[in-house]
Amino acid sequence: MTTRTDTQSPTLHVADSHDLIRVHGARENNLKDVSVEIPKRRLTVFTGVSGSGKSSLVFDTIAAESQRLINETYSAFVQGFMPTLARPEVDVLEGLTTAIIVDQQRMGADPRSTVGTATDANAMLRILFSRLGRPHIGSPQAFSFNVASISGAGAVTLERAGQTVKERRSFSITGGMCPRCEGRGSVTDIDLAQLYDGTKSLAEGALTIPGYTAGGWNYRLYASSGFVDPDKPIRRYTKKELHDFLYREPTRMKIEGINMTYEGLVPRIRKSMLSKDKEAMQPHIRAFVERAVTFTTCPDCDGTRLSEAARSSKIMGISIADACAMQISDLAEWVRGLDEPSVAPLLARVRETLDSFVEIGLGYLSLDRSSGTLSGGEAQRVKMIRHLGSSLTDTTYVFDEPTAGLHPHDIQRMNELLLRLRDKGNTVLVVEHKPETIVIADHVIDLGPGAGTAGGTVCFEGTVEELRAGGTLTGRHLDDRATLKKTVRTPTGTLEIRGATRHNLRDVDVDIPLGMLVVVTGVAGSGKSSLMHGSIPAGAGVVSVDQGAIRGSRRSNPATYTGLLDPIRKAFAKANGVKPALFSANSEGACPACNGAGVIYTDLAMMAGVATTCEECEGKRFQASVLDHHLGGRDISEVLAMTVTEAAEFFGAGEARTPAAHAILARLADVGLGYLSLGQPLTTLSGGERQRLKLATHMADKGGVYILDEPTTGLHLADVEQLLGLLDRLVDSGKSVIVIEHHQAVMAHADWIIDLGPGAGHDGGRIVFEGTPADLVATRSTLTGRHLATYVGG
Repeated sequence: MTTRTDTQSPTLHVADSHDLIRVHGARENNLKDVSVEIPKRRLTVFTGVSGSGKSSLVFDTIAAESQRLINETYSAFVQGFMPTLARPEVDVLEGLTTAIIVDQQRMGADPRSTVGTATDANAMLRILFSRLGRPHIGSPQAFSFNVASISGAGAVTLERAGQTVKERRSFSITGGMCPRCEGRGSVTDIDLAQLYDGTKSLAEGALTIPGYTAGGWNYRLYASSGFVDPDKPIRRYTKKELHDFLYREPTRMKIEGINMTYEGLVPRIRKSMLSKDKEAMQPHIRAFVERAVTFTTCPDCDGTRLSEAARSSKIMGISIADACAMQISDLAEWVRGLDEPSVAPLLARVRETLDSFVEIGLGYLSLDRSSGTLSGGEAQRVKMIRHLGSSLTDTTYVFDEPTAGLHPHDIQRMNELLLRLRDKGNTVLVVEHKPETIVIADHVIDLGPGAGTAGGTVCFEGTVEELRAGGTLTGRHLDDRATLKKTVRTPTGTLEIRGATRHNLRDVDVDIPLGMLVVVTGVAGSGKSSLMHGSIPAGAGVVSVDQGAIRGSRRSNPATYTGLLDPIRKAFAKANGVKPALFSANSEGACPACNGAGVIYTDLAMMAGVATTCEECEGKRFQASVLDHHLGGRDISEVLAMTVTEAAEFFGAGEARTPAAHAILARLADVGLGYLSLGQPLTTLSGGERQRLKLATHMADKGGVYILDEPTTGLHLADVEQLLGLLDRLVDSGKSVIVIEHHQAVMAHADWIIDLGPGAGHDGGRIVFEGTPADLVATRSTLTGRHLATYVGG
């Protein structure tokens, strides 16, 4: 018998050999047969210019297929309630693990959704108060502003021992909802003075509501109802006449010989206008709604959304309403002071969740903050909180620019969190542009070389050091550092803000210089948005380009969104002597087979639907007869297939010269969207592209002051230079540009900086610096100053 003394490494178990995610032949959106191998249990950063295909590879291919495969493990019944996901266009996907997507989608703006309900912190607090609150008022739902209190009684019939027995039963549910505002925290009031002029009669045109002009059906409904005298001024109506005119319940009756339903003016306006999404309204109706409807804090619950009983039960003198209104960092301290062995595990879990908020840099929020008011970056970090304490390992976390909305001071914290998720044995995939996060990557995949059709290929794979030496666009710009301006512009005037107290602002007075590039900065939660979006006096001629989502279906495209299609349709109609509606794929010119969609969708119930190119129009979306009409030798489908750059040349001169179209195209090229095709569906645009599309449309607005909210979000390092050039051109053309921004290159390029802080929440809300970037770097008096000095090498 022989013994082996040499030490050999044990043979690798076959189960441990699957340490790569392999992607072969990915063709989603603009990807051109992309093949990559991504190491598992490592931090991989995907970078490249905006529109190069990063999201198409990470979200639309890897994460989408992982989610689709997981969904297929559920029963057909459960799948019927889930979104159906089509299989991505890719030849091979191997080594996938469960994907958890933490994206930048804004949270739903439902008035009953708060930071507390979105993170389950409220659910834990409700249990805590139902156990420890004094006086005891009921179960956890007695503290929920989404549960109404109801009670009822009646007879029930039972079969018992072969006999039918009737018994009286009663029930009651104690909920925490405020009965006045139904858990919304605010009540809506209609300003009657905006509905009618009381000095006039109906016959004299008293109604001032859009669509209620004299002679129309809406007017005749009231004038001919018989409830009121149409020739009598409204202010002289009797109490009964005024009630019938304004509040009468729906009543079936004959009006001018036609069977109609008469209803009071106020409930009719509520149903026809106030129940609709404000964003989807026509501009004149939206203006009326904004004038006529006032939102006031509910007087019964004082905006807390909770019933009086829920507010009466307290722990150490604090009610659940007080706890939710506290800044989360203060609430975490309060919970730490509770010592009750009977609920020790629950207290530990609450502390852990609240500490996660503080750790991730959201300690300045309160749990009762409406989730619809969070910025994209804040919403993403709120979603992260669920995953920080998770026991899951060997999963894939997918992040979409986790540093969006973060001050350089906060980026370091975010990097530590990403590394901690990786060190637990997870695969972390991050789409990112900030060099501070790119440098912590174990593996970098750079897509490009350009955007749109000029992108979609892998330019580089490897380590950060190899990227620096690789010569790609990202590698060359990774160590870019902007320099401070030698000379700054002179202000042409000032925009005064006085006594600003919105959210955490502390009676702030500030003079914002006009005719300059002004950057408003400060740590996340210091009060920048409250100052710029909530405190500027009305009538200052301000055009605000915020981070709100662009609304649009797969039928919408850059041409429809920017209004470019109107002058193009008119030019085609004029050149061919036909109606403009023929050149709309959503109107008369639509292909009858696919209704102008270009593809035919086949619904396969719980299986993923299939989209096939329409055989009739071959994906062109128009009837064949419409394509016989030409302008400058091109038909309408060929024009929509052009890029912005090609179209600007086409409509700029020659037979197709259309100045109105050329002006819009020039603005799109100015914001760096020259590569987009006019007919590309809005749903396929990246986040950075959408924001710049929004900026291009607002550049035509008449205001003299532009407020941009983090325009560098989603922009590659190389694109930031182009953005700075655009901002300079805007200022040089006589506009004033105010930018809320964290990017040091934009700060260094500014003429004037306003820095808020020193901290977030109640530690912020003050102006800690006003002056030129050079002064800020020289004094280094604030967090921003220190980071900017390091950045410019000052």
